[in-house]
Amino acid sequence: MKLVVNGSEVETKDGLTVSELLVEQNVKMPEMVSVEVDGQIVPREDFDATALKDGGKVEFLYFMGGGGGLN
Repeated sequence: MKLVVNGSEVETKDGLTVSELLVEQNVKMPEMVSVEVDGQIVPREDFDATALKDGGKVEFLYFMGGGGGLN
């Protein structure tokens, strides 16, 4: 099946779950990534049970903390 992952089209096996996609895409620190599928954030506890569909759009969202800047 085809997915759009972070704006790039990728070919992958049918029925892939969010957890499997994180492994397949070699996502570093997957415990620090939020995943959006077709515009909806997937709760982390649902990664193993959420199967992706052909033509789906997946975004890996990395939330970064920043410093307070210079004062």
